Amino acid sequence: MARDLARQLQWDELYNSVNECLTLRHRLRPPVRCAGPVGGPALNPFNTTMIAVALVPIAQATGVSASLAIWLVAGLYIVSAVAQPAMGRIADIFGPKKVYVTGLLLVMVGGLVPAVWASFPGALLSRIIIGLGTSAAYPSAMTLISDQARRLGRPTPRPLLTGLSVSSLVTTAVGPVIGGLLVHQLGWQWIFIVNTPVAAVILLFVPVWLPADNTRESAAGDSGLDIPGMAVFTVMLVSALLFFLDLDAGLNWLIPVAVVALGVLVWWGLRVDSPFIDLRMLVGNGALTRTYLRMIITYTGMYLMVYGFTQWLQDAAGYSADHAGLIQLSTTAFALVCSWIVARSTSVRGPLTAAAIALIPGALLMAFVDAGSTLIYLLLLVGVFGITQGFGSVCNQEVVYRSAPKEQMGSASGLSRTAIQIGAIVASSIIGPVFGEPATDADVHTLAWIVLALGLAGTLLTVTDKALKATGTDD
Repeated sequence: MARDLARQLQWDELYNSVNECLTLRHRLRPPVRCAGPVGGPALNPFNTTMIAVALVPIAQATGVSASLAIWLVAGLYIVSAVAQPAMGRIADIFGPKKVYVTGLLLVMVGGLVPAVWASFPGALLSRIIIGLGTSAAYPSAMTLISDQARRLGRPTPRPLLTGLSVSSLVTTAVGPVIGGLLVHQLGWQWIFIVNTPVAAVILLFVPVWLPADNTRESAAGDSGLDIPGMAVFTVMLVSALLFFLDLDAGLNWLIPVAVVALGVLVWWGLRVDSPFIDLRMLVGNGALTRTYLRMIITYTGMYLMVYGFTQWLQDAAGYSADHAGLIQLSTTAFALVCSWIVARSTSVRGPLTAAAIALIPGALLMAFVDAGSTLIYLLLLVGVFGITQGFGSVCNQEVVYRSAPKEQMGSASGLSRTAIQIGAIVASSIIGPVFGEPATDADVHTLAWIVLALGLAGTLLTVTDKALKATGTDD
């Protein structure tokens, strides 16, 4: 009883600390307290975008082609796309804190690999281990928040939810900046090594600020992990993603493999009581399913800019890796302003509509950019995509949290991150055949028209989604 009371007071302190952190009422202690719950989820998007400015330097240093270097992106994406819903399901069943800590330990180990094996295989292995480790934090944090809010009988702590979005948002935006500085000042290995001290610092705060798993009301389901479902889902997703990652490789045989695996996944999911992917829930929960689709569309457009435009800045416009990363600060500025605005509103439909529409002017600016464009033009172009990032990050998470069944919060939130990873992989698969070596103005113009089509599709999907009107109020 005394332990439960202590945990409740601890959770109250955490809630108040994050609220203070986000409202800027204190400047030192609350941000430190935020490190435990919101620091871990920031590592995956941080690593996702930090690599963007390092692909060319890594390819040059290790003697591999640009087409092979892109697997540093693909490796983390594939692992994360599969692992995030899996880690979420494990957190639902066995407890989020255990999964959270395990993930941080994996990140620490993965970050050290290039320090002792400075080669392309070493870099790829590091990305895979880091991808597995960082996949644990976000679904675990979402599960923890849901569990503790229900246990304490309190409204869902909106500031803490916003903190998760903002931390990921900021690290996504500043990833290319930090990546460029690390590559320029310390060498490409530090793109990976930096994860070890960062994860270690976050780990220090976990015992103090994250409630123990034994404070949960109950575990999700009594049948344990759906191992066959996980295996079939992995085969389906990996087959599809490998095909899309290299459309010119002639891997057409992967299509029937993915289709057969999908059929088996559906068949199996309808036979078991607690499937890994609850198809019945997804079919009956249109708001959640449409959110996943909306995230795939908008993040495909986002990552076409993050990866394609960054590569064009270095190849065609002549910017160095660190300068190309610094240009991305414009995205950070726009995104932070948008996240600050939406954090103070209970509406999600308007901001999500703005997030989709913002891809349209961003695409038009891309369509007329060239190697001689001014720095102001480039900053404006990149900044417009920050609107999509700022509004979309906070509000899509809000919809997932309100729409997903509470006992499946981990797997549902993990699937939302899978949707983002799918968007990134689709973007990478488009950039590969479109871009030459080096990238040209015409190449980035082609990407612009694809982004425009995605913006139109995302806008249509958002404005016609009636479920968004009812989303955004506290439980």
